[in-house]
Amino acid sequence: MSKRAAASDLGLDDFVCFAVYSLGHAFNRLYQPLLKRLGLTYPQYVTMVALWERDGITVTELGRRLQLDSGTLTPLLKRLEAGGLVSRTRDSEDERQVRIGLTKAGAALKEKARALPQSVGCASGRTDAELRRLKEDLLRLRDHLNLPQAPA
Repeated sequence: MSKRAAASDLGLDDFVCFAVYSLGHAFNRLYQPLLKRLGLTYPQYVTMVALWERDGITVTELGRRLQLDSGTLTPLLKRLEAGGLVSRTRDSEDERQVRIGLTKAGAALKEKARALPQSVGCASGRTDAELRRLKEDLLRLRDHLNLPQAPA
């Protein structure tokens, strides 16, 4: 709720957070059958997308990119490794760091995944320009919410 909203404005349809929450569920329902063909969950898919963008990054870098903590990311990476899509190796220059690399199967999966963004875009009923503006608005909102907040 914004500062402008009165304390009595507790209707669920008035909450931006509920709109985002329910939108997340709608995206999950849309992605589930698409990702099932790839054998991936949504968190695994975005992890693979990040690795297709930049292979061989550290777990720390990947966690920062995906905005996931190591407690969430480590089991996810273990499942991808067990599935033969990634490998985890200690960094040769800094043994404290673990690097994530795509296997041949992980790199090849990119071709099978190529059509997903277009399928999701078509299902949205929005133009590419509308989707870009929406994404930019959502990212600005996320970034603002991530700023340190003064106590109320």
